[in-house]
Amino acid sequence: MEQFKKVMVGLDLSQLDEVLISNIKIFVPILDIEKVYFIHFSKSLILPEEVTTAYPDLLAPMDETIESQIQFEIDKSKPTLDFNYEIIVKEGNAQESMLRWCNIKETDLLILGRKKGKTPSDSLVKNLSQKYPRPVLLLPETPPSGEINSILLPIDFSKHSKVSIQIALEISKKTNATIQCCHMYEVPSGYSKTGKSFDEFAEIMLENSKKDFNKFLKENNLPELLCTFILHDKKDEAENILEFAHSIQTDLLIVGSRGRSKSAAVLLGSVAEKLVNNNQDIPMLVMKEKGENMSFLEALLRI
Repeated sequence: MEQFKKVMVGLDLSQLDEVLISNIKIFVPILDIEKVYFIHFSKSLILPEEVTTAYPDLLAPMDETIESQIQFEIDKSKPTLDFNYEIIVKEGNAQESMLRWCNIKETDLLILGRKKGKTPSDSLVKNLSQKYPRPVLLLPETPPSGEINSILLPIDFSKHSKVSIQIALEISKKTNATIQCCHMYEVPSGYSKTGKSFDEFAEIMLENSKKDFNKFLKENNLPELLCTFILHDKKDEAENILEFAHSIQTDLLIVGSRGRSKSAAVLLGSVAEKLVNNNQDIPMLVMKEKGENMSFLEALLRI
């Protein structure tokens, strides 16, 4: 798998780090990752003068202390990490610094932990998911099961759906995971003018969606896949997807991100954005096509 050679993992020195490190051991062989950068940002790496004066011989520089703490978490993780990794500790604004260091290291994937509920890190995760121009893997604070047995792909028959399916197929080869697609369809508001009932027109839209799915697979030389077609009700589309994901107990959600415009392609499409905002339980890989969003990141870094 050529897409994920170099990976950046954001750590915050909380209990979530242990979960992230455990997850990394699972995903490194699955995604063929060659190098992992564990990175932490601190607002300041300078200790107050009164502290350094009181304990001149006991305290190492802050960056070295934090690096040792991260190394301790890595060392106590079993089995031990058997891949190439580097620990980076830097000073600065977490969002701006993360984007800058991902650019410096030319990373292919950003991995972030997702805590339940409203937390100070919540907005950071959402913003980085939007502004990082390449794929993002969001991992919940729940300890990993150790296996990926099922993958869910919400699709809309776009080129972004094709990218998601191709990644899912490669992951499935490594894990034997089942692949389940889902597609949302809806009844247009003017259906009553046709003289048909809501249920009758819903059946028509369902059959059209099935035909579109088969056409999409054929045109993109994709294998036959299982797809569940979900009638979009009054709930938010992302909510419908998450309900279905929980009902089938999926282990990994893969979402193709569609930019809102060419000038702001780095931003997530509305459904992907809502899934990032609301999904706190299921590991989720947000796919973005490499290169299409780089001009926007470069503009951000020049600000």
